[in-house]
Amino acid sequence: MTTFLVRRLGFLVLVILGVSIITFVVSHVVPADPVALLAGKEATADKIAQIRHTYGLDQSLPQQYLTYIGKLLHGDLGLSSYSRRPVLDDFRDYFPATVELTLYALVICLLVGVPLGVYSGLRRGAWVDHATRVFSVAGTAMPLFWLGLLLQLLFYGKLGWLPESGRLDTFQSAPKHITGIYTLDSVLTLNIHGLLNTLKHVLLPACCLAFASLSLVVRVTRSSMVDVITQDYIRTARAKGLHRRTVVMRHAMRNALIPTTTLLGLQVGNLLGGTFLVETVFSWPGIGFYSVNTIQNFDYQAIMSITVILAITYTLVNLLVDVLYTKLDPRLQLA
Repeated sequence: MTTFLVRRLGFLVLVILGVSIITFVVSHVVPADPVALLAGKEATADKIAQIRHTYGLDQSLPQQYLTYIGKLLHGDLGLSSYSRRPVLDDFRDYFPATVELTLYALVICLLVGVPLGVYSGLRRGAWVDHATRVFSVAGTAMPLFWLGLLLQLLFYGKLGWLPESGRLDTFQSAPKHITGIYTLDSVLTLNIHGLLNTLKHVLLPACCLAFASLSLVVRVTRSSMVDVITQDYIRTARAKGLHRRTVVMRHAMRNALIPTTTLLGLQVGNLLGGTFLVETVFSWPGIGFYSVNTIQNFDYQAIMSITVILAITYTLVNLLVDVLYTKLDPRLQLA
């Protein structure tokens, strides 16, 4: 286990290096001048030169990259030209909202996708199975931004059940800051009103974000369950007289969930990428909403830093998934 973790963490360093190089090159080949945008139309040449020096943009490209990597290794993500604050401070303010939204989307995928996929696999050819396959195709084909607009039109515009955007009502104060995740902070401070208000706001964007991943989870779980229930050990368990529920829960599901666990680890990247659209549609103040603003303002430093952080998050989640494999199936070896 220790050797495996050390080796994977070593690969993480290579991932950071590769992502940093790619984002640096891409951000600097864009034909735009962030300094001119930041300085404004009336800025003098001296003012523009001063801003370039402040953000290190007067150096050569290799020197800029080496400076960036050196700061990154020391935990310094640089200064954002969009917010005029350290990128790390912006990240601490915005990322908890994205974590909250992504976690709720994953919970929806687990609580809805896995049982629905298992039931469809056990009831092949039934109406639920056919409806599930139609749902899977719709979830794969439907754009997130369009789904978000439809959900807003239905649940806010027509029914008035859920709020249109934001994390809280206009006059609702945020719970005491502990983690930055409003639902968790509300529970820790016993703020029941704040908890209900936060859940009301997170439900719509979380369902929208989870929709595409949910359809994949259902499809993969169903396919895996169909394959598992035809295995010899399942027939043996049934021949021994075990109850159907015991056969499904104790024998079939454990092996059927291995591909689903892999998929959920990969879906973290898709969910983090989907937050860019969902957070923009629902005005959710997360890292996706922040990143869209930095991209529009050509904030190279923030774009590179956020990309590297998301890559690290995605890699660590997949490392966790690999470790969970041995818990689901002891026959699998990390080596």
